[in-house]
Amino acid sequence: MASIFSRIAAGEIPSYKVAEDDRHYAFLDINPVQPGHTLVIPKREVDYIYDLPDDELADLHLFAKRVAVGMRKALGCKKVGVAVIGLEVPHAHIHLIPINSEADMRFDRERAQLTPEQMQVIANSIAEQI
Repeated sequence: MASIFSRIAAGEIPSYKVAEDDRHYAFLDINPVQPGHTLVIPKREVDYIYDLPDDELADLHLFAKRVAVGMRKALGCKKVGVAVIGLEVPHAHIHLIPINSEADMRFDRERAQLTPEQMQVIANSIAEQI
């Protein structure tokens, strides 16, 4: 059975798409730590990120870098933090989180509450910078 992320990348489940190429997909996290929190996935379903072959892992990180550069331009944050946790969904993914302080990376804090309209504006703003 396909993971929720595979179904999102295939367009079966709606998402706030930020970027896409033939092997990767980036979309806003619907339960964001910070506004603009983005998930970057390989379209090929692999549970653990370090089970990806070296070339695919490198390509995923290079794709994530393009997204992070666009996020920084669009959101005006100091940096974009990176986290690889991967326990909640059995599909390799990278969290990109706009940060102005280290506390902005905390996953145990209350999540940002954004309307669908706000999410779409953020997704469009990032996509325009990529």
